Amino acid sequence: MKDAAMADRASRADARRTRLSEGFDPPGPRSCGERTLKPAEDETLDALAGDWRLFQRADGHRYSADDLLIAHYAGAAASARGLDVSRVLDLGCGIGSVLLLMAWQFPKATVHGVEAQTQSAALARRSIAYNGIGERASVVDGDLRTHAPVRRDYELVTGSPPYFDVSEGRVSSLPQRGPCRFELRGDVSDYLAAMALALAPGGLAALVMATAGRARVLAGAAAAGLGVLSYRPVVFREGREPRIDLFAFEHGSRPAPEPQEELVLRLKDGSRSTEFRQLRLSMGFPPLAA
Repeated sequence: MKDAAMADRASRADARRTRLSEGFDPPGPRSCGERTLKPAEDETLDALAGDWRLFQRADGHRYSADDLLIAHYAGAAASARGLDVSRVLDLGCGIGSVLLLMAWQFPKATVHGVEAQTQSAALARRSIAYNGIGERASVVDGDLRTHAPVRRDYELVTGSPPYFDVSEGRVSSLPQRGPCRFELRGDVSDYLAAMALALAPGGLAALVMATAGRARVLAGAAAAGLGVLSYRPVVFREGREPRIDLFAFEHGSRPAPEPQEELVLRLKDGSRSTEFRQLRLSMGFPPLAA
């Protein structure tokens, strides 16, 4: 019964993808890898930027708006600063969604990831192979506290740390989900310390964190010797409080800036805001899906 439900879900997703992408000429670098790779019975192969695809477990940690937002925020901040991005590092890269989005935005850059969960790292490698970027993208198995590069030669470093202390909720027993939401291996300060060690002089780091953890981010950045260039609160539904913050950092100390204008994802009626639709279009989503 479970296998049949998964097959039905995959079939409906394929039909919806075809409908939304009809007549769509995908922007950005084309996916040209090992198209013979197929999702296992407990996996899905889902649309990402342009015509790129992402392997995910059906019942595990899955790609979310947070991944899209931090990848876009990092890319936009780097472009605004005129950075010549040749090397990108994604810390705690999980199934590779942010890593792939960075590789799609910077098609000439080498992109590396570090991931402690072997199952997630394996999925990321399959997505790398499927999209044909194995010559410039790779994932290292390991805890970022001990396996993150310490040479300051990455112009752009990204991170999507878990948001919650284990005391703040129930840790899921489902594959991948617990460590992706709860701080089972260090916390946001460890991400920031690793960012500082890997970030090249003049480079930029970007991180997404729950708004409730903003004070911890600011303290962790200061301790790591990173200054906050900017941060933007994100509101998931118009009229509600921000749920997450997007941050950009550089080496050195600086006064904490005022927050940027809130990014509202959905209006009160549930439709996507104009800005969020434009953001999705800029990241390679078809117009009907944006």
